[in-house]
Order: sequence, then C-alpha cells, then structure tokens
Amino acid sequence: MPNVCAFTGRKTSSGRSLRYRGKAKYLGGVGKKITGKTKRKFRPNIQTVTALVDGKPKRVKVSAKAIKMGLVQKPVKRKYAYTAKIKAQAAAE
Repeated sequence: MPNVCAFTGRKTSSGRSLRYRGKAKYLGGVGKKITGKTKRKFRPNIQTVTALVDGKPKRVKVSAKAIKMGLVQKPVKRKYAYTAKIKAQAAAE
C-alpha cells in the first residue's frame, strides 16, 4: 500500500535540499552562494489506525493531520457497546 492518507489524500512529494557557503551580506560578507542541490522527499506523517469506514471498523492509513482535525472516527473498543446500539435501532424499526 502506498503512503497516502485515506481522508486528506496527502502523499509523498519531492523537492530539493540546498547547501550554502559564504557569509551573509548583512553580516559583512559578499552573500551566500549555493554550492549543491540534492533531491529529497517530503513524507507525510502516516499512521495506520482502525477507523470507522461506512459504519464498520477498518484498518486504514491516515495522516496525523487528519487525526488532529477530527476526520477519523475510531470505533468503540468493547463489543458490548455495539449491542446496546443495535438493540436500540431494532426497537426503533
């Protein structure tokens, strides 16, 4: 499975890492010069969590930002919590 958030779609993006040498002009130098550019990757903070997807618990990859935003609804840890909900729904029908 790729490193993609199931809720926000955040994924790995690419960029560059720059290396400088020299002294800044405001410090009395002639300015900083770029001496090297290398490729790098910006990876999102992906966590594997159990979340409710279409009302059923499922393991999905989610970014930490989605968890903080409250997009992920985690299931109740104990099964007996579901039985009361199911009984209430059956009684309503």
